[in-house]
Amino acid sequence: MVVRLLCRSSGSANDCLSARSCAMTDRQERGRAARLREQVGALPLAVLGSLHSFRLLTTAQVQRLHLVEGPHQSRIRRAQYLLKRLQTLGLVVRFSRVIGGVRAGSSGFVYGLSALGQAALEVGGPTGGRRRRVWETKPYFQDHMLAVAELYVRLRELEQQGQVDLVAFDGEPACWRHFTGSGGELIVLKPDAYVRLGVQQFERHVFVEVDLATESVPTIERKCLRFIAYWNTGVEQQRTGVFPMVVWLVPDEHRLTNIQRAIGKLALKGAELFTVALARDGPGLLATPPEEAVEQANGRAPPDGG
Repeated sequence: MVVRLLCRSSGSANDCLSARSCAMTDRQERGRAARLREQVGALPLAVLGSLHSFRLLTTAQVQRLHLVEGPHQSRIRRAQYLLKRLQTLGLVVRFSRVIGGVRAGSSGFVYGLSALGQAALEVGGPTGGRRRRVWETKPYFQDHMLAVAELYVRLRELEQQGQVDLVAFDGEPACWRHFTGSGGELIVLKPDAYVRLGVQQFERHVFVEVDLATESVPTIERKCLRFIAYWNTGVEQQRTGVFPMVVWLVPDEHRLTNIQRAIGKLALKGAELFTVALARDGPGLLATPPEEAVEQANGRAPPDGG
């Protein structure tokens, strides 16, 4: 019916053929995706789901998330075989970059979902947009996506060890918050992740900012002011009972000092929302009971106890 209507309105045989061709291609892709969804099994679909959540993952990260039993080398080989199979089926695309250099070998390969992989999951592209062949991005954005994914992987590993209960980990754009500014304008707060953790008898709520030292300090200050503006609305507190601690995870001591200095310039009550830590210490910090974590990072208690 759609094709016939297109033909009448276009008045062109070529347009008519093009419409039929597009319709057939869409049907063929949906049919192929449905068949693959039935054939590949639960584990490959879980891997595709993780790639959808984080956009990019390395072989090693896939192994640590989904293949946790058996000798280490055996797990790596199984992950390599699984991703190679998904690549052969056209469900994932392997990027040319290798994380960790030559020594990392195939465990450092970076993978993303193909359009067919997205169709097999019945999801759209990035941020809900149209499906694309692969989420090609600049190296900085790849590094940032992988850093956020690494935080999730390490928290999952802590959960497997019984140290925390990972209640929720929302990446972008699920973690974004929309609110109305003082002038009535719509403002979008864009943390890199929202995390809820059960730690002993506590539940921690955290907005995470993964910083790779690529943004200027004034940009960091503006983002902190946006967090404070959102805190002042009370919207999050009404929804969850607390305002999440905002944790900046940074690559080195120099960056840590610079961001701490920028936060120190803020009004005291607002500055208490923030904690700055080295990226390597991030999972351990989040897995620490709230009071101890704040003392460990900078000796301040959060305004809402989050």
